[in-house]
Amino acid sequence: MTDLSLTILPEAADDAAEIERLYERTFGPGRHAKTAYRIREGVAHELGLSFTARIGTLLVGSVRLSPILIGTTPALILGPLTVEPPFRDRGIGQALVERSLAEAKKQGHRLVVLVGDEPYYARTGFKRIPEGRANMPGPVDLSRLLVAELVPGAFGGVSGRVRPNSKR
Repeated sequence: MTDLSLTILPEAADDAAEIERLYERTFGPGRHAKTAYRIREGVAHELGLSFTARIGTLLVGSVRLSPILIGTTPALILGPLTVEPPFRDRGIGQALVERSLAEAKKQGHRLVVLVGDEPYYARTGFKRIPEGRANMPGPVDLSRLLVAELVPGAFGGVSGRVRPNSKR
């Protein structure tokens, strides 16, 4: 009998090619033009905060966190988050996000931002960033710019341009 249980594991360096193929299948080539993707290109994601989801040995999902600054405040940007289409609507994406946020909090991070659907990400603590508090270097639907405070009140007083944090 085949083991079909879900396993969430820290991303390993040798997962990169398999994850890139997953992104290609789920997002297509247009993903590189999106503003959040452009920010993530400016800095390497954190392997210790990025996770894969597997059913048996099959990679079915991935989430990554990368260091950014909001103004002068260190934070993380979540994404890409993806799950193979046949495995969606099974809680895999939410499990990946929960695991990455828990690890980020454990490691002392305070804020995580993303561009995504608020109804989906609100389940894991994300809320819309008030207009004018953060901006990105490219077109972004501001109603989709979200933040999760890993420490209560961590977003208080934070504002500015979102950009890669290559000094980590």
